Amino acid sequence: MSRLKEKLAEKIEAWRPRTTRLVKEFGDVKLGDVTIAQAIGGARGVKCLTTDISYLDPFEGIRFRGFTIPEVMEKLPKVPGGEMPFVEGFFYLLLTGEIPDEKDAKDVSEEFSKRHVVPDYVFNVLKQLPPESHPMAMLSAAIVAMESESVFVQEYNAGISKMDYWKATYEDGLNLLAKLPTIAAYIYRLKYKNGDIIKGDDKLDMGGNFAHMMGIKKPYDDVARMYFILHSDHESGNVSAHTGHLVASALSDVYYAISGMINGLAGPLHGLANQEVLRWIQDVYEKKDGKVPTEEEMKKFVWDTLNSGQVIPGFGHAVLRKTDPRYMAQREFCLKHLPDDPLFKYVDLLYKVTPPILQEQGKAKNPWPNVDAQSGVIQWYYGLKEYDFYTVLFGVGRALGVVSNIIWDRALGYPIERPKSITTAMMEEAAGIKN
Repeated sequence: MSRLKEKLAEKIEAWRPRTTRLVKEFGDVKLGDVTIAQAIGGARGVKCLTTDISYLDPFEGIRFRGFTIPEVMEKLPKVPGGEMPFVEGFFYLLLTGEIPDEKDAKDVSEEFSKRHVVPDYVFNVLKQLPPESHPMAMLSAAIVAMESESVFVQEYNAGISKMDYWKATYEDGLNLLAKLPTIAAYIYRLKYKNGDIIKGDDKLDMGGNFAHMMGIKKPYDDVARMYFILHSDHESGNVSAHTGHLVASALSDVYYAISGMINGLAGPLHGLANQEVLRWIQDVYEKKDGKVPTEEEMKKFVWDTLNSGQVIPGFGHAVLRKTDPRYMAQREFCLKHLPDDPLFKYVDLLYKVTPPILQEQGKAKNPWPNVDAQSGVIQWYYGLKEYDFYTVLFGVGRALGVVSNIIWDRALGYPIERPKSITTAMMEEAAGIKN
């Protein structure tokens, strides 16, 4: 058994009594009331999901296992020769709640290397899809095509104990996560680089090997590590995380669940925001004839945009009430590696002038930039200029958190998800409306 799996088994055994006691002794304790607006409005803000992997604090941003993003970036072991942490070490943190040392991180990296080989039939499936297929559809198809590889299905059919569901799910999760960078890079090279495939390098970590297979030189390996970590998890209520949890709650295996997660992430209201922001910035750049405006000129442009009834994409967040720490992590990288890039200069100006204007306007609850405000600009700078592929990167990162959640769901025996629906007439009656 690997060091990570041993550590996880230890954590699970200690955690199970906590969940059992809450259900048995305190199951009737109310966590809140649900309003008609929440019932109609997508259950926003309804406290009805459980995860210990991450939490979105309105003022500190996302916390991974209790650690803020700056703490995560500082404390996790760095890849030798790189600025960013091992993605594998970060996965160790998500699963165990403990900061790994370099040996722990390298141990997980070696586990991924053992499991990274993708079956040839997956590549054959991808090559048979229409050339115009969206990269997210290709990724989803590749993942679900591997369902026959599921260790969980094999052991479930053989009569595995419920207490051991997590162990088989762990195997599926690591097998899939190890293969996702290879599949994603293959889709990119197949679709956008005339099928010129670059073979992986077992000696590299997850981020480094992904950059290698994409054919993009340093420091894009650090970009990949940063991107996967920052997009890994966001509580359990967003569409992609919730879809993964929902599908897995039926005891569908990880391949079904993560394929479903990818399908939810592909929607324009969820995973496509970064490319929409980039497209908007480039449009502004063209309108300005490629010239970097002064702060006063940018202020006027922002006011003109808002007064015309439009929004400034990349600013605002449903929960956060300060600048998204994921944005700040990317900003620090840009200030170091691409400070003179014209598009980043636009991002920099927008960061400086937009929040005060939105505060003065008084309509935005959160006038600060979010994670999507510059992530597309970074990808573009390093030559990844195919908008439709950006969400695939998001998907590879998001799988880290969702797989971690599914493993813990199985370990703690969470039941199938089945909320209760009511009719419009019932809500009208509750509201005292007479028809």
